Amino acid sequence: MTSYRLAASAEMLFLDLPFAERVRRIDGLGFEVEIWDWTTKDVDELTRTGATFSSMTGYVTGTLADPAGAEELLRTAEQSLAVAERLDCPRLNVHGTGLDGRGLPVVPTEVVTPAMWLTAARTLERLAALGERAGRVFTLENLNTAVDHPGTPFARAADTIALVEAVGNPHLRLNLDLYHAQIGEGNLVQLVERALPLVGEIQVADVPGRCEPGTGEISHPAIAATLDRLGYPGVVALEGWASGDPVQALESFRAAYS
Repeated sequence: MTSYRLAASAEMLFLDLPFAERVRRIDGLGFEVEIWDWTTKDVDELTRTGATFSSMTGYVTGTLADPAGAEELLRTAEQSLAVAERLDCPRLNVHGTGLDGRGLPVVPTEVVTPAMWLTAARTLERLAALGERAGRVFTLENLNTAVDHPGTPFARAADTIALVEAVGNPHLRLNLDLYHAQIGEGNLVQLVERALPLVGEIQVADVPGRCEPGTGEISHPAIAATLDRLGYPGVVALEGWASGDPVQALESFRAAYS
C-alpha cells in the first residue's frame, strides 16, 4: 500500500466533455482533481461535483521578479485563495513568471539577474505569508524551457529548490514536475531524493509527448519505488495527455504508481 494519493488534471483528460463532467469522471475513477485557471470555470458548479480538489493555479496575472508584477501576482493570489476556500483546495500553484494561453512567459527572460533572484525570493516570502494566514500552501513549479516554456525564469528544479529553501516557510513548497525535470535536468531518482523534504506535490507525465506512464522513456516504477522507500505522504498527479482512451491512460498511471 503506497503512502501517497493519486490525482489527475482535468485540463488534459476527457477533452470532449464539459469541464465539470471531466471533474466528475476523474473523481468517479478514484482520483483527486487538479485544475488550472479558475477564472474560466463555474466555481459553484465545481463545488457541486463533490470532487476532492488537490491543486489549482494560485494567481491570475503577475510575475515574481519585478516589483510591479509582484504586486499584481500577490493581488490575484488573494483572489485565488478565496476560490481555494470555496473548493477546499489545499495547494495553489505558481510559476517563475506569468504564462499566456500557450504556456509561454508573459515576460520572456534570457538572463536572470541577481536583483531578480532577490525580488523573487521576497515575493515568495510574501506569498507564503498569505498562504499561512489562509491555511493554504503555495507551490512553486519547475518548468522546462527546451520544449514547452522557453524564456521562463527560475524554471529548473534547481532554481525552484533554491527559492523554496531561501524562503524557509512551510506554506511555500515545491510542485516537483518530473516531466519538466526529465527534459531539463534528468537524474530523476536523485532529484526526488534531494527535493522531497521541500515537496508539496509531485506531477508526472512521460517524455516525449507528455502522455501517461508507459508511453515514453521515464521509469515511473522506479520513481514510485523511491517515493515508497522515502515514505512520501503527499499527492502524485498525472498532468499529461491521454495517448488514446483517457480511462486507460488513468489506469496505466494508477498501475505505475500503485
